[in-house]
Amino acid sequence: MNNELTNGKLQITPLGGLGAFGMNMTVFRYGGQMMIVDCGLMFPDEDLLGVDIAIPDLTYIEEHRDEIAGIVLTHAHEDHVGAIPFLLQVANVPIHATEFTLGLLEGKLFEFGLLDKTTTRPIPTGQSFEVGPFRIEFIRVSHSLVDCVALAIETPVGVIIHTGDFKVDETPVMGEPIDLKRLNYYGDRGVLALLADSTNVEQKGRTGSERAVIPALENIFSEAGGRVIVSCFATSIHRLQIIFDLAAENSRRVALVGRSMIRNVEVARKYGYLDVDDDQIVTPSRAKKMMPDEVCLLVTGSQGEPMSALARMSVDSHKDASVISGDTVIISARQIPGNEKSISRMMNHLFKKGSRIFDSSIARIHVSGHGRQDDLKIMYDAVRPKFLVPIHGETRQLYRHAEAARSWGVPRNRIVLAENGDVIQFDVDSAEVAEKVVVGRTLIDDSRSGRIDDVVLRDRKHLAYDGILLPIVAINKASGELESAPEIIQRGLAISDESGEFLNRARVLVGQTIAGSSYDERTDWAVIKEKIRLDLKRFIQRETGRRPMIIPVVLEI
Repeated sequence: MNNELTNGKLQITPLGGLGAFGMNMTVFRYGGQMMIVDCGLMFPDEDLLGVDIAIPDLTYIEEHRDEIAGIVLTHAHEDHVGAIPFLLQVANVPIHATEFTLGLLEGKLFEFGLLDKTTTRPIPTGQSFEVGPFRIEFIRVSHSLVDCVALAIETPVGVIIHTGDFKVDETPVMGEPIDLKRLNYYGDRGVLALLADSTNVEQKGRTGSERAVIPALENIFSEAGGRVIVSCFATSIHRLQIIFDLAAENSRRVALVGRSMIRNVEVARKYGYLDVDDDQIVTPSRAKKMMPDEVCLLVTGSQGEPMSALARMSVDSHKDASVISGDTVIISARQIPGNEKSISRMMNHLFKKGSRIFDSSIARIHVSGHGRQDDLKIMYDAVRPKFLVPIHGETRQLYRHAEAARSWGVPRNRIVLAENGDVIQFDVDSAEVAEKVVVGRTLIDDSRSGRIDDVVLRDRKHLAYDGILLPIVAINKASGELESAPEIIQRGLAISDESGEFLNRARVLVGQTIAGSSYDERTDWAVIKEKIRLDLKRFIQRETGRRPMIIPVVLEI
């Protein structure tokens, strides 16, 4: 990157979160010092075989690790903090966040052996702090999680407001509502740029308050004769409080099932974000001995993940709980795109168990944590920035945010549409995409340590779609002659060949390839392997249209 561009200029570079949901990460740079806002992960599509998570490519961070003054977090959702352990292994710098955000992050740091090696600085809302050349204030915003903040970032060229994830909720289940007064304060002072969440921009109107789900949930609880099983995101602390309150009103004790549910309830109670009596929570083993109408199970697995609590309960493979006839199952969460099939499979199993199922398609038991168009306009009108930068969303959401802004009267030249890797350069009067850095994603397998490069992923797809063929030949090193007839092992190659005729013809072909090769070719393993591979490739493609992975094995005799 051209360092001359930073002289008197502010650079904001998104490394994730633009063009796709997840991996939210933004770098602020001025005068040779950098600050990172959020570092999240995303969960893979089904075609990313064997991939557990995807995180931002940290190459740019490695190249500038000596410039990084600190990390600032807006809230504790995985798409904003899930990649923090990987970031800390590249640049171990102080983390600034609200108390609850750090409380949830501690478990992740402990899991990676980083808790004692990491400096964390809890910052309350309304208090300013410094990271390098930046002075930041946390401003309270509403979201599906608690203790979420927007950032007011004072830079040498002007104030930047980063909304984080937000909606305008005047009646949250707990805590104070979004602090529009403080946002207006900065708007009155003058804001250079607003970086605003675009997730829900395609929806008109306002996003409902978290309290909007209470009436439907009240009806379900009051009508349920057996156990009530509620699955929601373990980070939806407002929703958890509602469930605990309704369980208490209906004389039900609550059992927690799922590691993240247990952990998040523990942290939320520790920091005063859940008001729950000790005797209201029981263990799953005790819940089994209670009458069904005395029990509520609060479980993970709203997205149908195969190893999650609810999915395993639906097929009787969970050690602590299962679903029985007469249960009422409430799935109080949105379907994340890409999870539709897994959720459908899980629901099919639940229906077979004789349970009654409620999801957001038949009852208002979920509201989003992201603002719709009118929420975004309320934020814009409060801040009144010189420039608007849509963030957090797929490309179409970013463009529709820009369209909505133009309908509010925002001039086209005051809207900056960027992509991951774009270096957006600001001074007091202008904003432009000055250059681009190389960005991408890093794929992590389920060991959480192994990186998966594109070659490995390509091979996995190849194996999944077309299978594998292993021709095995034994060649005498001295004479170059075959010691026995070639053998062929195949797995996953879709052929209807009950008689084995196809494989017999393939064996004959391998024998002909060796017979037609010179002595020097037959005794050079690299050469003869490649000849076998190419001849088999042409034969199989001509006969079947398939392109399996072919790995010749030559045994030296």
